[in-house]
Amino acid sequence: MDPLLSIAEAAELLGTTERFPRRLIEERRIEYVKVGRHVRIKASVLAAYIASNTVKSIARPRGLRAVA
Repeated sequence: MDPLLSIAEAAELLGTTERFPRRLIEERRIEYVKVGRHVRIKASVLAAYIASNTVKSIARPRGLRAVA
């Protein structure tokens, strides 16, 4: 079974305040579970969110500089 994280646990995992995961939920940017009056986020949903927002680095040949 996929663990359910509280808002505080999700915020700690993301390294943010509790306001950020609450905003993600309010804007319907992530799925969440209502358990009575409590809101929980599946750990797999949070992992998928992190993966989908991860920006990959670009390997440049040595000696070339980025042009601004």
